[in-house]
Amino acid sequence: MGVLDEIVAHKREELERLRADTPQAQLEAACRGRAPSLPFEAALRASGPGTVRLIAEVKKASPSRGTLNAALDPVAQARLYATSGAAAISVLTDQKYFRGALDDLVAVRAAVDVPLLRKEFILEEYQLWESRAAGADAVLLDDLALRDLHHAAKGIGLATLVEVHTVPELERALTLGAPVIGVNNRDLHTLETSLEPSLALLPRIPSAHTAVSESGIFTREDVQRVVSAGAQAVLVGEGLVRAQDVPAKVRELALLDTGGPAQRRPRG
Repeated sequence: MGVLDEIVAHKREELERLRADTPQAQLEAACRGRAPSLPFEAALRASGPGTVRLIAEVKKASPSRGTLNAALDPVAQARLYATSGAAAISVLTDQKYFRGALDDLVAVRAAVDVPLLRKEFILEEYQLWESRAAGADAVLLDDLALRDLHHAAKGIGLATLVEVHTVPELERALTLGAPVIGVNNRDLHTLETSLEPSLALLPRIPSAHTAVSESGIFTREDVQRVVSAGAQAVLVGEGLVRAQDVPAKVRELALLDTGGPAQRRPRG
């Protein structure tokens, strides 16, 4: 069993316990009192050629890299992101493999006023209601049960970031009409990262969709490479949570410093 299979199996067991503790009807009732979601998709649309939007991630650990920042305070980190120029914030909520928690999302929602993405292994509609009740504006979806969950999320009031790794997955996301498509630069078998998936797949994403490059991005030069391939936004976790100067790193990766703009290749 690979790491991803192990995570999914554990998540299904976890969901059984969660549903027993908090029925879906209770989550649906909690969602009725929430204000409308913040506009995640609009926040990620780059303002012009050579510009980019940053999704800054609150991430304590990962299966591939272990603990990234044991002292990380999710709320303090999110506030730094928001005040330094991040367009949106991603919050890891998986506890076993990423040392996150749904309570982290709740706390960050109370502290910042930018759109929030819940980064989780979303397998069932129950988790969509759970996400909305906790204050998420968007959720990450991958190829597992994509169609049903994508439509359900829209009905619940959540935007989606549909993640792809291959050409067939990208084609399915495009056929679905997913507004925001993210290319994951991490190989799910080896867990290694390379910008090559983004460089190969981003030019295939029509301009009607918002294209995002995810993972393996650490420097301004990395951002420039994926922007030149067609990215309008980048999602960065490790490079930010390990940064000595978080505001400066946000400005660097959002191309808000003085290095000059990158040139984006036109997309169909």
